Amino acid sequence: MNEAIPEKVISSREIYRGRIVTLRVDEIRLPSGRTTTREIVEHPGAVVIVAVDSRDRVILVRQYRAAIAQTTLELPAGTREPNEAAERCAQRELAEETGLSAQTWHPLVGFYSTPGFTNEHLSVFVATDLGPAEGHPEEDESIQHEWVDLTAVPGMISKGEICDAKTIAGLLCYLQGIRATRGV
Repeated sequence: MNEAIPEKVISSREIYRGRIVTLRVDEIRLPSGRTTTREIVEHPGAVVIVAVDSRDRVILVRQYRAAIAQTTLELPAGTREPNEAAERCAQRELAEETGLSAQTWHPLVGFYSTPGFTNEHLSVFVATDLGPAEGHPEEDESIQHEWVDLTAVPGMISKGEICDAKTIAGLLCYLQGIRATRGV
């Protein structure tokens, strides 16, 4: 595989700094010598939780997403606080969004959401041995949760009932892992 030649940043300026993201515009020099700009969304990173109970059900959350003007069905997830370990963030988000805790945590996969314009990295965890926890959604969130049988997940994805990329990635990686360990 040929490795791409890195672009050289000539200048960088911050356009916007918000609560979650920062937008910067970089002027870059391409390997060809030509200059152009890149719009980069800086993000502190996030976690995604595949919480599975003893009945082979996964908990999903339903919430309205203003960016797409619709309600989605997603895995519990959330943005990391400054200097917060990913697993600690996952534990916090599971409690906040579902009222659950887990005795067992395993890292599943990590990936960049959209590396063409953001550095957001998502860490996916599997949570099992579930029980109740103190936790409530943040004040700016309206979340409902529901249990879904894992056997229904592929059909829900193919029908577009689950259309969120991090949820699809997390669920398919989890299901692939089960198939691999069970020899299915």
